[in-house]
Amino acid sequence: MSTKLNIGDTIADFEAPATSDLNFKLSNYKGKSNLVIYFYPKDSTPGCTTEGKDFRDRYDQFKALNTEIFGVSKDSMKRHDNFKAKQEFPFELISDIDTDICEQFGVWQLKKTFGKEYMGIVRSTFLIDKDGVLRQIWDKVKVKGHAEEVLEAVTAL
Repeated sequence: MSTKLNIGDTIADFEAPATSDLNFKLSNYKGKSNLVIYFYPKDSTPGCTTEGKDFRDRYDQFKALNTEIFGVSKDSMKRHDNFKAKQEFPFELISDIDTDICEQFGVWQLKKTFGKEYMGIVRSTFLIDKDGVLRQIWDKVKVKGHAEEVLEAVTAL
């Protein structure tokens, strides 16, 4: 089963490939900026597209609050690059094909759709402060109004 993180935990360092030929490494942001890391099931699906656009449309407000945004799913880098370009996301998407990051954050879980059980990403968002400490968790996220809620939490840091 996946790890369960709690508010106040220091997030263990991890690295993974990201769009823009970036090798994302959590420790590169320590002492520099807050991070919003949101996990979503699949590129180019309606809910995931809407969620990404909502973060995109508020990106400048997050940046003004010294906060970087990263989206994470199991999709390949090729899919991520296409999704990011098509939706004009100003932030990077991290590829977690082997689900190591999803498991670290506890979002790789048993899901059920139409009676069929399968493992998948539970839409979740994590706010990590510039010291690497987990400040807020949103799990089983409903897309509508979510990016605004995250922005309010960042403003309150």
